[in-house]
Amino acid sequence: MNEPLLRLAGTPDLAALVRLRDGAARWMLARGITGQWQPGELGEDHFRRIMASGEVWIAEDRGRPLGAWELWWADEDAWGPQPPVAGYVHRLMVDRDSAPPGTGRWLLRAAECRVAGAGRGLVRLDCLAQNTRLNAYYQAEGYRAVGHKAGKPQPGGAPKSFTLLEKALAPQGAPRARRGT
Repeated sequence: MNEPLLRLAGTPDLAALVRLRDGAARWMLARGITGQWQPGELGEDHFRRIMASGEVWIAEDRGRPLGAWELWWADEDAWGPQPPVAGYVHRLMVDRDSAPPGTGRWLLRAAECRVAGAGRGLVRLDCLAQNTRLNAYYQAEGYRAVGHKAGKPQPGGAPKSFTLLEKALAPQGAPRARRGT
């Protein structure tokens, strides 16, 4: 496999983002992880809206998407009004059929680098409270649970309860466009 390319997603990537999200949802459901994501829940309009107000990053190998994530600069639905000290990672997704092991961790590190490169000292995310496996994964990656949000509105679905997690970041330069060794 070549070194993956990491770049901001654009309008031509909308269909691929929907496929990644739906594929991740099907993967979760096949493993008994219910209540998190459902196939068909989010369409191109969702990603178009995020691109207009935040960032969507995509990783690819030879034009084939391996994974993606959303980066928001505010998340009042989960965190309330906050000073501009954090970046908020959402919808971290990996193509389990084509991405090599560790791609999710690499994407998470790239998101952290992007947030630090923007001069913000915290990266935050929220995780479905009942998904203990995913909560444990993020905590093993250095995130700590700092709160709980009940009834957070969901695009395309009913409100859900989430664990709020954050990680302090060391200041650093802008993220690298290609995967590091």
